[in-house]
Amino acid sequence: MFKIGDTVLYPLHGAGVIQNIEEKEILGEIKSYYILKIPISDMTVMVPVDADVGLRDIVDAKTAKTVISKIGELELPSETNWNQRFRDNMVRLKSGDMMVVASVVKSLLDRDLEKGLSTSERKMLMSAKQVLVSEAALATGEDPQEIEKELYKSAGIEK
Repeated sequence: MFKIGDTVLYPLHGAGVIQNIEEKEILGEIKSYYILKIPISDMTVMVPVDADVGLRDIVDAKTAKTVISKIGELELPSETNWNQRFRDNMVRLKSGDMMVVASVVKSLLDRDLEKGLSTSERKMLMSAKQVLVSEAALATGEDPQEIEKELYKSAGIEK
C-alpha cells in the first residue's frame, strides 16, 4: 500500500504524487481511494486502493535517464495492420513498464515520420509520450520540456 507523498506511476495517465487517501461512497459502496495529482497534465485522479491498475513506484533517476537516452536504440515490433498494432500498443502501455512505453513512443514516432498516424494512433502517441515524460521528469527533477527535447534527440528526430 502506498502512502501520502509517494511518487507513483499510473500507466494510463502518467506519474504523480499521492496527495491524500480518502474514503468515498460511490454507488452505495464505501472504498478507499488514492488522490493522485499528476503535475504534467495538472490532473487529479482518484484510484481505488484495492484496484489492480498497475500503480507502481516510479523508476529512479538513473533508469529514467537511461531509458530516454537509449530510445533511439530500441527494437521495434514487426509491421502489422493498424488495428492489430493499436491493440498491441494498448496492451504494452497498460503494462506501465517504462522501457515498454518508450518502445511504443519510438515506434509511433517512426511511423509518423514514415507514413503518418491515424487519429487514434496520434492520440495514443500523445498519451504515451505524456506517461513517459512525466515519469522521467518526476524521477530526475528535470523540466518536462527538456526531457521531451532529449527524447526527440535520442530518437533522431529534429523538433
